[in-house]
Amino acid sequence: MLEEIKGIGPKTLELLGKISIETIDDLVRYYPYRYNIYSPSNILDATDEDTIVISGIITSIPKVSYIKRNFNRLSFSLETSNININVVIFNRAFLSKQLFIGKNVTLIGKYNKLKNTFNCSDIKLYGLTKTEVEPVYHMVNGLKTSTLTKAILNALSNKDNVSEIVPEYIQDRYELMSTYDAIKEIHFPTSGEKLKNAKVKLKYEELFEFMFKINLMKFKNQLFGDFVIKEITDEMVNEVISSIPFELTSDQRSAIDDIVSDFRNLRKMNRLVLGDVGSGKTIVSFIAIMLNLKCGYQSAILAPTEVLAVQHYENFISLFKDVRVELLVGSTKKKDKEDIINRLKNNEVDVIIGTHAILEDNVEFANIGLVVTDEQHRFGVNQRKALQNKGKCVDVLYMSATPIPRTYALTIYGDMDISMIKQKPSGRKEIITKQYSLSSIKQITDEIEAELNLNHQAYVVAPLIEENEETDLNDISKIADMLKQNFKYKHSLGIMHGKMKKQDKEDIMNKFKNGELEVLISTTVIEVGVDVKNATMMVIFNAERFGLATLHQLRGRVGRNSLQSKCLLISDKETERLKVLEESNDGFYISEKDFEIRGTGDLFGIRQSGDMAFKIADIRRDYRILLQCQKDSQEFLNDNIENNFRNYSYYHHIQQQLLNNS
Repeated sequence: MLEEIKGIGPKTLELLGKISIETIDDLVRYYPYRYNIYSPSNILDATDEDTIVISGIITSIPKVSYIKRNFNRLSFSLETSNININVVIFNRAFLSKQLFIGKNVTLIGKYNKLKNTFNCSDIKLYGLTKTEVEPVYHMVNGLKTSTLTKAILNALSNKDNVSEIVPEYIQDRYELMSTYDAIKEIHFPTSGEKLKNAKVKLKYEELFEFMFKINLMKFKNQLFGDFVIKEITDEMVNEVISSIPFELTSDQRSAIDDIVSDFRNLRKMNRLVLGDVGSGKTIVSFIAIMLNLKCGYQSAILAPTEVLAVQHYENFISLFKDVRVELLVGSTKKKDKEDIINRLKNNEVDVIIGTHAILEDNVEFANIGLVVTDEQHRFGVNQRKALQNKGKCVDVLYMSATPIPRTYALTIYGDMDISMIKQKPSGRKEIITKQYSLSSIKQITDEIEAELNLNHQAYVVAPLIEENEETDLNDISKIADMLKQNFKYKHSLGIMHGKMKKQDKEDIMNKFKNGELEVLISTTVIEVGVDVKNATMMVIFNAERFGLATLHQLRGRVGRNSLQSKCLLISDKETERLKVLEESNDGFYISEKDFEIRGTGDLFGIRQSGDMAFKIADIRRDYRILLQCQKDSQEFLNDNIENNFRNYSYYHHIQQQLLNNS
């Protein structure tokens, strides 16, 4: 209990609560966010610009003068480095009673040689003879640093108030200091080297605990619950792959190998296929569906939009003509929907592809064995679980076109197995990306028109649907008028945005897909899934307003064939992010650069969970420690928990399952 710590009364307890300190562990792990390093200087060596630290003896009675009601000036003389100087500090009148002739003090500030005056920013009421490291904490009004540090020191007087998290053998392996010593050092530093070692230990401890929780979650998900072993032979895999009318990349084949291994394993699949835009994730999921079908099970594909669901449906039936596939989306007619649901329940449908419509309670399966969720971060956890719960022992395959650094993937998707697809299908050219200012509109429209004259199509993205007086951003109507005038009304344009009725959006999109429209002017509703192979130009107005992920996804709507494609970023503000897009088409490289620029905040639109609000670790800066903690926590789990479970309950469970299946 915090109130048991000496120096913590009701008032202090209330103030500590305001900075989320509610337990003794919270108190001792309330780490400084930086340190002030005070190293005594010789005032004679200082320049007017230098902020320095000096120590000396007060040689005059301090005087206080009031300039305004809430503004005062404290001044006195000080002997330092064998010279006498004038000292001035503002709004420290309350210190006058503690300052007297002969008092040894330490001052931080700047020295004006011409006026022989030291303009002081802070005073320490003691002399400094060696370098001192002072912790700085985030505080709240009313709580003094001295009160906080005294409470921490009193808490540390009992070693039982500090728990050791890292296993002893791992601690010995890396020669880490104890948690107690590390915490004491970080609050009350004794040397730079020890402080550095203390930070390493506490970062390792925090990341080890985090990765252990994730690995334990994955282990529990795999261990507890029923499973089905799908007997997939190499011949079955080769047969499905050979039916595909194009060559798979080595990354795609590697992802398929991972999926086959999951099917054959004694646990349910929980795999994420993480791939760049246009890397061919969808065909990997289709192959998984065909293998699942060969084992006698139904499959479902859950897509975030009707456009994407229809696209998956059309692509699937063009590749696998003998499979019973149905499309179930919000706009499906009631009679057709009832018929599909009935046949799905009677095992007369092999694959269902749809949107949220397939999550409805009345949608039942005869024997579902695989769920594929596309752009999985667009669905809530409960929505994803709802589809899995429509069957027993359902394998789950997620797809995401949001490439993120492996370090970040470990934390966001740590409870999943991950397959990465980085290679693009052969024959596709790099998209040429250029940045233009809005004043270059003639050059921009000339570039667009050059593509249209080749009978290609173009996307144009606007940041706003309607004009907004509070911003100078370009809205859809303004851009449409500007393009029409520059094109001299020669080309067909269409407009699409989120406020339009669903049917109207589909009509516009279908016209564009069928080549009836040459230019589609849209908001970011085209970001995911739209696949028009004849589109070779992407133009994004006010590009600085969009995140790197969105820009990369939008750019990925072109370059989906062997034609040379271009992306024009229109912005009057040159930003580091836009330059990254100009120099690379590699989504994983872009995500790494975004990671560097933006840190661990809202990376690629994916918010950190509460667990990722680390107290001392930073997964961008400390990624090497994170990766080691991933390995070490898995090793500890295997050695100390998993094997014990497997020896007693798990294999008995497997034996029973195999007997039942036989």
